[in-house]
Amino acid sequence: MSAIGRADLPVRSAGTQSQWQGTLLAATLCLPALLPLLVIATALISPETSVWSHLAQHVLPDVVANTVKLVIGVALIAGTLGTSLAWFTTMYDFPGRRWLEWALLLPLAIPAYVLAFVAIGFLDYAGPLQTALRSVFGSSAWFPPIRSTGGAILVLSLALYPYVYLLARSAFLTQGRRVLEVAQTLGHTRRAAIWRVSLPMAKPWIAGGVALVCMETLADFGAVSIFNYNTFTTAIYRAWFGMFSVHAALELSAVLLIFVFVALYLERRSRSGLRFANSRDMTREPPRFALSGPARWLTAGYALVVFLLAFFLPLLQLIWWTIQRAAQDLDARYWEFAMHSIVLAASASLVIVAASLTLAYLLRRPHTRFVKAAVRTATLGYAVPGTVLAVGILFPLVIVNNTLQDAMRVVWGSSAPVILLQSTLLAVLLAYMARFLAVGFNPVESGLERVTHSIDEAAVGMGVSGARLVRKVHVPLLKTSLTTAAILVFVDVMKEMPITLITRPFGWDTLAVRVFNMTSIGEWERAALPALAIVLVGLVPAAMLVRGNRHVA
Repeated sequence: MSAIGRADLPVRSAGTQSQWQGTLLAATLCLPALLPLLVIATALISPETSVWSHLAQHVLPDVVANTVKLVIGVALIAGTLGTSLAWFTTMYDFPGRRWLEWALLLPLAIPAYVLAFVAIGFLDYAGPLQTALRSVFGSSAWFPPIRSTGGAILVLSLALYPYVYLLARSAFLTQGRRVLEVAQTLGHTRRAAIWRVSLPMAKPWIAGGVALVCMETLADFGAVSIFNYNTFTTAIYRAWFGMFSVHAALELSAVLLIFVFVALYLERRSRSGLRFANSRDMTREPPRFALSGPARWLTAGYALVVFLLAFFLPLLQLIWWTIQRAAQDLDARYWEFAMHSIVLAASASLVIVAASLTLAYLLRRPHTRFVKAAVRTATLGYAVPGTVLAVGILFPLVIVNNTLQDAMRVVWGSSAPVILLQSTLLAVLLAYMARFLAVGFNPVESGLERVTHSIDEAAVGMGVSGARLVRKVHVPLLKTSLTTAAILVFVDVMKEMPITLITRPFGWDTLAVRVFNMTSIGEWERAALPALAIVLVGLVPAAMLVRGNRHVA
């Protein structure tokens, strides 16, 4: 008996050691997302009285009102556009439906800040449209001002409606037309069946899409800064770079974080307790109602106008501006911007995919509740605005940097080297990891779930285990998931603006920063070249979604 106990002791010790290593690794990987939240929570618990008084009197009333109006307006319009377009392309047959059903996803390739400066450059008073109207109708010609709350809401709605469209379309596809037919046999008209059966059944998906739209609207910095529309994100940036007030930036970030968590809570509550069965026919192409007369052309025209405004016309305008300015702007500096963007995106992809794979393996193995909570915390950053994460990352780095600098001066005196941890690529990558780890983790975790434990057992039975099991079995099976994760992270980092703008080293400008610099001085044509490059890269994940969407339909 004692011999068995002694023989079992090393195994238990190894298992305990492995669990501790997993716990330590999970805790380390969740720090980039957790640390900014803790820093901002501390600022909210113990605010600077004078700073808070100034913010409450001069900043918060305007910022809160603008943010609330923007979020409500974008949620209503994007939700209506996405849901209605999903309904029409799923349930009805009309001219152009086959290509419009996937083309309506393409606006995901255009960042909101690109759509914003294209809209202003084309529709502003000095733009070509209003200039042409004045030449025809005289100086009395009137056009609604694009630089307004309505303009910002419209642009963000056109940029973000695909989130609702994608999820709502999935919901309607799972229902099929049989749900309506059953409702009609029970005495409901088709219109009543839509409002009483189909839409309530799709509510969880629509609510999820609208919640994503709200998150993206709260997090948006580029579009609102181009519109000069003061929201929390622009106020945080101005507090950091304009007022040079760390405490003001932290306290504004804390208030914005409250808005984000309230939106998350409402979204989860709206979906709680809802359970629906899948009633979709198992055919590849669900049957659709045929539209006739003016209805089919009105429906086709509605979908076409949204596609033109959200993707095709802005892309044409970017191409035209690029052709006009490429000869002057396509110089060594542009290639430097592009190289900086590629280096940051590739580095972030490598780091985030490796971290995602590590977290997915920690969940695959026997783990504690702490590991599960750490993984959830590590992937929470995607719901947090980039400006909040940037400020929350930089503040502790500044403290660590100053502490190390003081210690070095004690040892070496005035000859001590100067360090600036907060102005290195380390700060940028930490903020990227906090923001985009969820983007890489989700496809990796989904891919690893398809690698069943029976596959591992079969491989071990053949003498393949440990690192060889990962290299010979798991990596080939996860190739598609890892590639998808890397592409999604790469594209998101290429498009990302506020984190890069706040945390980048001096002189380390990217394509997105170039767009910000040019649009901040009204040089729309010069912003077109880097913007077009970002859009072309953004077409990669959009094409992946289109491909998946066409397979589903």
